[in-house]
Amino acid sequence: MSTITATAASAAKHIRRGPIIAALLIGAFVALLNQTLMNVALPQMMNSLGIEFNMAQWLTTGFMLVNGVCVPVSAYLVEKFTTRTLFITAMALFSFGTLICALGTGFEMIMVGRVIQAAGAGILMPLMNIVFLIIYPIEERGKAMGLMAVAMILAPAVGPTLSGWVVQNYSWRVLFYIVLPLAVLTTLLGVKFMQNVTVKTSPKLDKLGIIFSTLGFGGLLYGFSEAGMGGWDSETVMGALIVGAVGLGLLVWRELVAKKPMLEFRIFRYNMYSLTTVINIIVTMTLYSGMILLPLYLQNIRGFTPLDSGLLLLPGAILMGIMSPVTGIIFDKIGARWLAITGLIITVITTWEFSQLTDSTTYTHLILTYTARMFGLSMLMMPITTAGLNQLPQRLSSHGTAMANTLRAVAGALGMALFVSLMTNNTKSEIRDAVMSGQVSQTDKAAFAKFSQEAMIHGVTHAFIVATWVTVIGLVLAFFIRKTSPEADFLETGNAVTPGTE
Repeated sequence: MSTITATAASAAKHIRRGPIIAALLIGAFVALLNQTLMNVALPQMMNSLGIEFNMAQWLTTGFMLVNGVCVPVSAYLVEKFTTRTLFITAMALFSFGTLICALGTGFEMIMVGRVIQAAGAGILMPLMNIVFLIIYPIEERGKAMGLMAVAMILAPAVGPTLSGWVVQNYSWRVLFYIVLPLAVLTTLLGVKFMQNVTVKTSPKLDKLGIIFSTLGFGGLLYGFSEAGMGGWDSETVMGALIVGAVGLGLLVWRELVAKKPMLEFRIFRYNMYSLTTVINIIVTMTLYSGMILLPLYLQNIRGFTPLDSGLLLLPGAILMGIMSPVTGIIFDKIGARWLAITGLIITVITTWEFSQLTDSTTYTHLILTYTARMFGLSMLMMPITTAGLNQLPQRLSSHGTAMANTLRAVAGALGMALFVSLMTNNTKSEIRDAVMSGQVSQTDKAAFAKFSQEAMIHGVTHAFIVATWVTVIGLVLAFFIRKTSPEADFLETGNAVTPGTE
């Protein structure tokens, strides 16, 4: 049974919101700062650890996958433990994982640290969403989500530039030593200020659901990631994708027959929640295509410094942070539809612009395009998510949050893996065809290096072309968004109630 009950919401009115919000937002900032630091640092970590990009990306995609697998358990954990206990545990795990990453002597040890970090973040982020839904009434949720977005966007604003400066002047390990004291401080803030908001019950852990979700999401991510090395027709890739598809099928079956499902798939009977979830998956994949490909293009192809790479991302992230509370206020007044349409039009245009990159594209053009792209994205995630959650009955809000966060985390990981694989495969294909046709010789090192650079640029632009068309699908779907209010509960009545729209 969901913790978002009328009793919890009523009790929350007598709780001091300020200290709770402060602790949650600082925790979210630290967790997201840790994630955004990695994107710019990956090229340097590749050189330091002696690994290829397909392996290095696991430090990012692996984190997001574990995060995504942990998120479904959040509904169970929120019912099983108090708000205070969960927050402190999440931040303690995150702090311990950060320490392991800082001390890691090789890729494997750092990967273990990233997994532990992800487990902490996988508890923290859904907890923050659920608490916000409890302590804010529905008429203030747009403003609340905008406030949440400030912390969630401030980290991407600071992260890339800080990462670029650190990596350019110091070891990439310093990044983890910067995050560690912030994580420990946040844990102490939770000990001091966090209050219990949710209501404890006695849920049972869906062990089979966890196994199936891990196999499903893990298989798909591994298949998408390995496609960049072995190609889409390799036995390893095909096997992983099959395992992933079967795992997801078993997960859906398990959750539909379970009395206490870990992920409540029946919430997709609410049409606006389903629609906004699909759009959010598309938006998330599009967002990460730029975050992972642009630093690679700038540093490995164009020869820009890590600091230059980080500074490129700074104006867009700042603008997104400024716009988030404004977007929340606009959402409360007009809803998500026209915000989403406008934002997706801008995102389509700017993503297409990145598909036209060359070896002479100016730094100024890149900054302006990326900034405009982030302006468009600032109108999307929070309004679209809130529009979908607003349709759900209160008792299903935590299930809706868990599902949305799970799919968003998995979409980000799959998006990274997909676009990196598209870039890598296209690059390899162009080089192989050129060598076989005699267009370029591997013995002529200067000519081969120049052609390889051109091939990598074509690989990047090919990935952005695919990202553009994916975004176009989201734009078409955005025209069907409608304002909603909480509906009668499908799961209690068993009848299909047509969701009311305005």
